[in-house]
Amino acid sequence: MQWKKIVIFVFFISILSANEDVGVQHLSLNHAIKMLKSDNLEIKNASFDVESAKAKLAMSQGLAWGKLAFTQDIARSNDAGNVFGFKLASREATFGDFGAQEFVNAYTSGRPDAYTKPPDRLNYPDPRTHYQTKIKYEVPLFTGFKLTSYSQIMHDMVYLQSLEKQKVINEKIYQIKKSFYNMALLHNSANNLHVIANNIESLKNTTQEMIAVGYAKKVDLLEVEAKEASVARVLRELTLNQTLLYQYISFLLNTKVKSIVLPSMDVPMLGYSDETIVKNNIDIQKAALGLKINSNMLRAEKSVYYPSVGAFAELSTSDNSFLGKANQHKSYTVGARLTWNLFNGGIDSAKIENAEIKKLKNVTQLTLAKKGIALKVSKLKTEIEEVNVDIVSLKKELALSNAIYENYLGRYKEKLSSMNDVIIKQSAQIEKILALQKAYNKKNELIFALEKLANGDK
Repeated sequence: MQWKKIVIFVFFISILSANEDVGVQHLSLNHAIKMLKSDNLEIKNASFDVESAKAKLAMSQGLAWGKLAFTQDIARSNDAGNVFGFKLASREATFGDFGAQEFVNAYTSGRPDAYTKPPDRLNYPDPRTHYQTKIKYEVPLFTGFKLTSYSQIMHDMVYLQSLEKQKVINEKIYQIKKSFYNMALLHNSANNLHVIANNIESLKNTTQEMIAVGYAKKVDLLEVEAKEASVARVLRELTLNQTLLYQYISFLLNTKVKSIVLPSMDVPMLGYSDETIVKNNIDIQKAALGLKINSNMLRAEKSVYYPSVGAFAELSTSDNSFLGKANQHKSYTVGARLTWNLFNGGIDSAKIENAEIKKLKNVTQLTLAKKGIALKVSKLKTEIEEVNVDIVSLKKELALSNAIYENYLGRYKEKLSSMNDVIIKQSAQIEKILALQKAYNKKNELIFALEKLANGDK
């Protein structure tokens, strides 16, 4: 039986190992963006805000339909006013409830207090249970355009939250694209450094051979080994950065990502004009929408200058038992009410003036936002052009560094230069590789920032 236990143990270990390896493999950028839109937690939160705004819109629209309320009252009282009111509502009041029989008895018996003695039946009635069933409908007919203004405001708030959600989406797309292209740059830099590491390994072997025949010193080997350790350290940093990037991509997508399809290092430049970018920019759209919302709020404030008209209809039935003789005891009331605030100390006019000032301020803010975005676009495009010049220059400098290194390596083998000279030239190679990676990183970030300003992916 021992071998069965071993088989079961190995089986469970294999399952656990398989679970550890679960993760998305060979993820493309386009697929990552699709996953981002559906799985990113911040985007989901932004979606909840949109749904909340839609619910508020439904609430504001519902006010125009009025209110239908059902009321069921159950009461028991011996209060004279209540008991008489209960009977009257039930259409069961009689002359006896006024003490008519007591009056007749006193009058016929010749008592002088027939007119002045309070009737006991009216003032001290027996307790009565009262059931009243009522349904009432109230509807606003005219509110000075207040309800329509608020409804339009809430409609615009839904659109505003949609813009906020799109802004979050654009930001996350920016981050995922930046991560993918940074991964490509890290991979390219690592490949170049691996070439240098192989060259150092070859140089190390050559130096050891030259030491064996007396053409080099041990210090030369130490210099090579030091440079080998330096390159290995940089490679470890690049590997660590790749690991951190995979963790960040996994966080953005809310799922573990094991590997991605590397894009090219160059991000294509956007073909949008400055005017198109400014027009489509989300912040500009939000500012324009804010101006529209303020206009409707001003209209809502001005509604105080108009009367409000509402109508209502009520149907009820009452009895001393639940729904007793409901048809016989039913009653109805219909009516309308006009309310007009004629004076309240100038508060309304002050509110309207404040709303007009806010509207003027929004007009200025919109103009300022357009100019600010246009300035950002111009600045980003200028910086991209500068980085392009740097990249062209760094490519040439890297090619020159490679050629110089090869030249000095040959001179060292011919004992025409020192190992220190070779190491210095190799350091220049590494410096140019990292500088080129940094330049590509900066260019990609600038293009992605410009894409965000242009409203990014829909």
